[in-house]
Amino acid sequence: MASDTPRTGYALLRDPRSNKGSAFTEEERRRHGLEGLLPPTPSSLEHQVARIHTELANLDVDLQKYLLLSDLQARNETLFYAVLMSDPATFMPLVYTPTVGEACQKFNHIFRAARGLYLPITAKGRLKELMGHWPQPDVRFIVVTDGERILGLGDLGLGGMGIPIGKLSLYTACAGVPPEVCLPIVLDVGTNNQDLLDDPLYLGLREERVRGDDYHAFIAEFVEAVQLLYPKCCIQWEDFANVNAVPILAAYRDKVCTYNDDIQGTAAVALAGIYASLRITGGKLADQRFLFLGGGSAATGIAELLSQAMALEGLDIAEARKRNALFDINGLMVTSRTDLAEFQRPFALDCDPIHDFTEAVKVLKPNGIIGVSTVPKLFNQHVIEAMAEVNERPIIFPYSNPTSRSECTAEEAYRWSQGRAVFASGSPFPPVEVDGKRFVPGQGNNVYIFPAMGMAVYATEATRVTEEMFIVAARAVAEQVGEDSLEKGLIYPPQSQILAASLHVATKVAEYIYDHGLARVPRPDDVKAQIEAKAYKPVYPE
Repeated sequence: MASDTPRTGYALLRDPRSNKGSAFTEEERRRHGLEGLLPPTPSSLEHQVARIHTELANLDVDLQKYLLLSDLQARNETLFYAVLMSDPATFMPLVYTPTVGEACQKFNHIFRAARGLYLPITAKGRLKELMGHWPQPDVRFIVVTDGERILGLGDLGLGGMGIPIGKLSLYTACAGVPPEVCLPIVLDVGTNNQDLLDDPLYLGLREERVRGDDYHAFIAEFVEAVQLLYPKCCIQWEDFANVNAVPILAAYRDKVCTYNDDIQGTAAVALAGIYASLRITGGKLADQRFLFLGGGSAATGIAELLSQAMALEGLDIAEARKRNALFDINGLMVTSRTDLAEFQRPFALDCDPIHDFTEAVKVLKPNGIIGVSTVPKLFNQHVIEAMAEVNERPIIFPYSNPTSRSECTAEEAYRWSQGRAVFASGSPFPPVEVDGKRFVPGQGNNVYIFPAMGMAVYATEATRVTEEMFIVAARAVAEQVGEDSLEKGLIYPPQSQILAASLHVATKVAEYIYDHGLARVPRPDDVKAQIEAKAYKPVYPE
């Protein structure tokens, strides 16, 4: 980490933010006492990137590549981001989904250098003190998890730290948020994963998860400490279980600058995919019907944002919610059910119970199905064929990740629909050929939303993150999908162009922030130029 006193010599080579490694020039080596500590011939940044590419190409296992990149981030931050930004489509799956899922599962066995903050509930009453140990005084983004619902993998306890680390790497690589203003945090409140509690290498608290008032008091202390230490900071809640994710967002969304990516980011990327899909299927959003497989915070988050977007097209909000039906392990969510949570009730339908998903498709005739169940293969052949019977171009979105949790594969969706599906998934799938036509599956990855949202908030110093900001972001993503992409079935911008796409989204969201009086800084004459000027670039300082 950077310090007030410039480092020299050996210490400089151990400072990831200032280290240039072999790229230190001969003059810099003399000036900083580095002579003799490095091979004698300086390298360019481009040569260093090529060297890392070669190292990665010699590894066969993605987790090994993840570890190589993690070690690189710990020793030379500029080079790490130069590598990621040199080929984002290749490296995003390595530093985040799907590889990060395995990294979180094995976190305690592959732990190397500490990164971020680890705040145990045993330190309750002292969080401000512990957070004060972080050396960077101006933190603008915190991604925080309690590790209870990591991707579709469940309770990974302290191992959930891999998610905030990975997410914040993408804030920088995909939208140019400066890495020095980002802070990953895990709140360790215990774990109910017995395998972790029995593992002698587990690094977290060896106790069952704290619930109830003590848990929420811990969260409240954390939020207060953030406001005191980092008053311009935005908190992104990540991978909390539904029982906590929904009330936490409800408690703080109107009080501090905060959002939940699993609820709101996932919703926005789904809405973006639907906006783009409608350019293929035709029709207005307000005329569509959707059926969700899964009824948790991700499903209700998407359903609510879709409902709000439908309402902006003139539909009554209550009627809009009835167009977004939820189906969980106990069947279709209907008003006669007594097991619904408060956040699920707005989407309950006044109809007879249905316990088979295929039957629900046949009865409700949705234009699209959206999978957020984290249970693989539930979009089976019967489901896809039923969707193809009631739609000329059925929208099929299996959004659960990692790949092992996807409700169906791209090949299954395209083949079982005779190539008529409009498809996007939460995890990457290779191109598919059906009846001589090649389809390129889109990945409905939150990476199209949260880095851009972060950049907009960073540039404007926004005081709040509102629901409509996510609708603005979704539209901005969808409008960048070209006709050539739609022809191939690709309904998201190419990930190879993620930086340009994110800066476009950030500009649109920043304009909304300025228009609605949510910025702490004056509006510039050119918002787009402001965003581009603030974007981090992985180059060594002179």
